[in-house]
Amino acid sequence: MVQHFLDYIAIERKYSQRTVEAYRDDLREFSLFLKKQAESEDVRPENAGEDDVKAWMLDLLETHHQSPRSVKRKLSALRSFYKFLLRQGKINKDITARIIPPKADKPLPVFFRPAEMEAVTAQDNWAEDFEGIRDALIIEMLYQTGMRQAELLGLQDSDLDLLQGQVRIFGKRRKERIVPVGESLITLIGHYKEARAELLDGQAPPAFFVRKDKKGQIQPLNKNTLYTIVRTRMGEVSTLKKHSPHVLRHTFATSMLDNGADIRTIQTLLGHASLSTTQVYTHTTFEQIKRVYMDTHPRAKKS
Repeated sequence: MVQHFLDYIAIERKYSQRTVEAYRDDLREFSLFLKKQAESEDVRPENAGEDDVKAWMLDLLETHHQSPRSVKRKLSALRSFYKFLLRQGKINKDITARIIPPKADKPLPVFFRPAEMEAVTAQDNWAEDFEGIRDALIIEMLYQTGMRQAELLGLQDSDLDLLQGQVRIFGKRRKERIVPVGESLITLIGHYKEARAELLDGQAPPAFFVRKDKKGQIQPLNKNTLYTIVRTRMGEVSTLKKHSPHVLRHTFATSMLDNGADIRTIQTLLGHASLSTTQVYTHTTFEQIKRVYMDTHPRAKKS
């Protein structure tokens, strides 16, 4: 039934491949725990009880030292699975319905400073070859549009309208949104397409962003290459411990808010279904204001 569930969320619910893989890993982890507890290979999640789920969560927290946030996410995968089983008539009761997830404080999103973004875009040596132009465009596109990693990897040429200065983005569950882009990004897109055309030598691109594999074949850019590009480029200018595409998404939102954009506009640009998800950036900005106040107001300084 696990595979049927994974097929259901991938095909019918249109969950991203990354989410499907995460759910698969969580359910496999729970199944292994059940088998270990029962000391038997003939144990299935369909036959588990509420106490089994609680014991698994406790094991994750105390034995494996996983964070409450991580355990809460794994429980969410389990909830979806058992709701699916209930609808399919495979179980009579949802064993996760009464389970309370561990509380986890939401960490404030980290972001790159304006000076760091200026520094990374000022590296002229990026534009010497195809990979340099592509990498520069990736950093700029993530920063100027706030798109998610999966959204950038899924881009096709038809999604970019350079005449109108906008990009069409397909978010979670294929929800579509339109994000405007600036002249500097449009110019860089043009340079990239010229360099890519030379690389493809008449071939049709398999995706907007491409890479060469070890055999020299042209392939769509993958998440490992994308992460390496961002980590390498941003690591050259930033002291943050984390350098990822998602930090650039946080940077986009924080920059918009700091420069006067209203929270509803940022919600639309980010593709958030709920305003509460976007409001975390207001807390980030308040922390900045608080630091400035503590550093500069005479009465706030320690004697």
